[in-house]
Amino acid sequence: MAFLNSLNTVGSALTAEQFRTSVILQNIANANTVAKNGEDPYTRKHVVFQTRDLTFAETLAQTTEQVEYENQLDRVRRIGKDDDEADTTYRVTNGGGVRVTNVVENDHDYIPVYDPTHPEADADGYVYYPNVNTTEEIVDLMEASRAYEANVTALSVVKAMASKALEIGR
Repeated sequence: MAFLNSLNTVGSALTAEQFRTSVILQNIANANTVAKNGEDPYTRKHVVFQTRDLTFAETLAQTTEQVEYENQLDRVRRIGKDDDEADTTYRVTNGGGVRVTNVVENDHDYIPVYDPTHPEADADGYVYYPNVNTTEEIVDLMEASRAYEANVTALSVVKAMASKALEIGR
């Protein structure tokens, strides 16, 4: 059931991009908040993705398929057919999608603004704003949105392939 693995891969990517979008929107929402009474202001956050490893059952199934495929190639060779006649397009996937491993806070300095009339100004008259660059956040949001759209397109292709496979079986 290779197409089910495809659905899992695309689904994990959609979930990860949705989480990334939420973190980016949180950064944008807090871009103009100031530090309160000696506390640190909001800190920009980044999402870290990692390849999601396959479960033991998925790895075992792929290994079994690979062994069966290699046995098929051996049978073709013993019968005397050329290797070109055998289906050599088999691929074993190494990962099972993507997952969010960490949300890392940015280590850039906060933005000090001299405004002694502000109620949250410190003793020197500075107000500290978060280290969030809204332009950078908007570009990241556009990138996450495009990645999400690409994964939705991939999901549509997998669904269409499954639908055609069911039509062939009729």
